Amino acid sequence: MSAATTPAAAQAVAQTTRAEQARLDDLYAHLDRLRDEAAARLGESRLRHVENEQERSQRDAEAHLHRRRIAQLDAVEEGLCFGRLDYTDDEAPMYLGRIGMHAEGGEQLLVDWRSEAGRRFYLATAASPAGVRRRRHLHTKGRHLRSINDEVLDLDAAAETGSTIGSEGALMAALDAARTGAMKDIVATIQAEQDRIIRAPLEGVMIVDGAPGTGKTAVALHRAAYLLYEHRERLKRRGVLIIGPGKQFLRYISEVLPGLAETDVLLRTPAQLFPGVVADRPETEAVAAVKGRAVMAGVIASAVADRQVVPREPVLVDYEGHELYLRPEKITAARDAARETGLAHNEARETFHKRVIADLATQYADVIGEDPLGGENLLGLDDRAKLAVEIAADPVIRGQIEALWPELNAKALLEDLFASPERIASAAAVLGKAERALLVRRPGGWSEADVALLDEAAEHLGEIEAPRRAGGLTAEQIAYAQDVLTIAEGSASFDFEDEESEILQATDVIDEFWLGERQVDEVFVSVAERAAADRRWIFGHVIVDEAQELSPMEWRALLRRCVTRSFTVAGDLAQAAGPAAQVGEAPRSWAEVFGDADLSWRAEQLTVSYRTPAEIMEVATRVLDAIGVEAARPRPVRESGHRPWLEIGDGDGDARIAELVAAERRIVGEGSVAVVTTPERAAGLAGVDGASVLTVKQAKGLEFDSVIVVDPDAIAATGLRNLYVALTRATKRLGVVAPDKPGFPGAELL
Repeated sequence: MSAATTPAAAQAVAQTTRAEQARLDDLYAHLDRLRDEAAARLGESRLRHVENEQERSQRDAEAHLHRRRIAQLDAVEEGLCFGRLDYTDDEAPMYLGRIGMHAEGGEQLLVDWRSEAGRRFYLATAASPAGVRRRRHLHTKGRHLRSINDEVLDLDAAAETGSTIGSEGALMAALDAARTGAMKDIVATIQAEQDRIIRAPLEGVMIVDGAPGTGKTAVALHRAAYLLYEHRERLKRRGVLIIGPGKQFLRYISEVLPGLAETDVLLRTPAQLFPGVVADRPETEAVAAVKGRAVMAGVIASAVADRQVVPREPVLVDYEGHELYLRPEKITAARDAARETGLAHNEARETFHKRVIADLATQYADVIGEDPLGGENLLGLDDRAKLAVEIAADPVIRGQIEALWPELNAKALLEDLFASPERIASAAAVLGKAERALLVRRPGGWSEADVALLDEAAEHLGEIEAPRRAGGLTAEQIAYAQDVLTIAEGSASFDFEDEESEILQATDVIDEFWLGERQVDEVFVSVAERAAADRRWIFGHVIVDEAQELSPMEWRALLRRCVTRSFTVAGDLAQAAGPAAQVGEAPRSWAEVFGDADLSWRAEQLTVSYRTPAEIMEVATRVLDAIGVEAARPRPVRESGHRPWLEIGDGDGDARIAELVAAERRIVGEGSVAVVTTPERAAGLAGVDGASVLTVKQAKGLEFDSVIVVDPDAIAATGLRNLYVALTRATKRLGVVAPDKPGFPGAELL
């Protein structure tokens, strides 16, 4: 009988289990007390009587903080404590968990995994134990301890107990666990190379580069949790934006950060970055590739400029029976003045309108103020200012000026642009004729590639603000009176020094009106909720997964959302299979991915494949070699014991796929099964029970215990990168079903 199975050893294990369970019970009891205290404070704040708006705002803010605290405490219920460190000296053991907790007397009950003290749990090794004698992994289900895994790191301690130095049991157990369809955090098994990236400084752009299964997504998500912990004051008001490749992916990762007690995070796809737009219009890869190019920023700018019109000939304006004119030279001057403000189109529009109306007011004053005796004009600047306000109120004249510099929104601008070959030809001269033809379409709906263009257009156009009213005149009308004094002054032919007190000043107008302050009942919502509704929201940090798929235009949209350029970028150039790759423009470097964005970055390479076992990676590596991209070949950390299998022949077609899925379901038990294929086959297989049926695009970033790749050569025909993605989704078993003997690289290994 081995030492591990002797009665004494069994008794020791049982005693250790009871002691650790008692410790867990104490920690959960403390968690319950914290939750009860927060709930009591929430109840008190809700019942507090308030006398004014300030007290109400303070009460609501406190209630919001208490609700948030309760949500955080609820989120860490599962896996509250997962580790313990024992030291070689007399230092008390350290228990590691999802949050930090202290007793009333200040004693540290639980150390937050993100703290500097918690870092020792991940960095201690047998070669460099750093004073750690033993690292203990506690595996729990609910509030109950299920198992214990010890790693002895100290030579003397190992000799005393007869234990083996080091162990990867906890890691292997996590990797072998069944996938449930939702990503789990790796907080208990973070490896040293991952920890270094997670705790990297907030500033700058960090690229996490790695092959499938190396943990890029997990590292990026845990980095978000770490940054929100380490830089709480800087990020709590701004939040963190996480960009993923698709809705399936976002659902897959949605439980990770709440489980790490972090909620100030907004999850979005690039197609969801423009509030109020549902990007469901189908579009070819060729069209999407053109729309994603960096030159489209110039196209959008030109499309906006084209809407700022200067007439070739004077345009007649009839006002009070007098003929006035919109004079091209004055329109040009007004346009130039508006552009020189540096404001966006809609915001500079007021300057344009004022300049044009000032010229019309000058023309009108020259007519009605003419001295019949041949002297100087009888109207002064204050009279002309009043005339400007009156002319501005004329709806016909306003309409004529509006046509020259119209108020626009992003949707209207792009609808008009894409519906008109003439407008496209004017704005997109930088594109070839065939590329311009790809952009022409009928109005109605938006594609995924349109979203970044809408965002670009909105940035050029600026906001549309309703005029504020005061005393019957709009704030815009008051501004006309103010600006026309300066504009029309150059046309005055007499000296106002003796009549200075009679000149109309803007303050004279404004002071006549009562401008009260608004009292707004502030509604406290989460940072994520506020950011989701505000296109202009600026985040403290942005994390981009599958970053190689983003177009330069999508990068421009993201850079506007983080002016500090604080990014974590996770990706793999070998997996680039977006529209650009489909038309032969796959990025060969991160510089090409970012386009012309002014970014400096540092890159970290993940080289160990934790997800994809050696048997599957052997096949996938042949495909990677054929792609020819310069990328590190991952080193699998384990073998699954299952060789990938191949079935040739379409036989009963979908019925046979259903049988294979059922067989895989019996093998993996509670694990997950997926079928990855072309969009055409996926549509026909949608009714297959027991498996997720996905296209390659939908499967990107996901993982399953068993994957059946259907019609691999058809997938390869859309690009070997797509096949590479499809073959690397499985954590245990991979099957390939082909109508004929497959010819893709690596097929001979099946």
